[in-house]
Amino acid sequence: MTEEAMVAGANAIKNKIKIELLERNMTQVELSNLIKENPQQLNRAIHGDMSPKSKAIREKIYKVLNIK
Repeated sequence: MTEEAMVAGANAIKNKIKIELLERNMTQVELSNLIKENPQQLNRAIHGDMSPKSKAIREKIYKVLNIK
């Protein structure tokens, strides 16, 4: 996968999560409290960090926000 494709994919995920948060009138801090994760780690996960921890956090986010 090229760097450009990775960046585009990360941006698409970030945008989808942000839209879902806006539609629910929810902040990232509220989401981090809901899934019991550190707000800074949640932010890194939303912005496309590829560490195993960030991937696990994104899975929690997808479940809570019902993102398929």
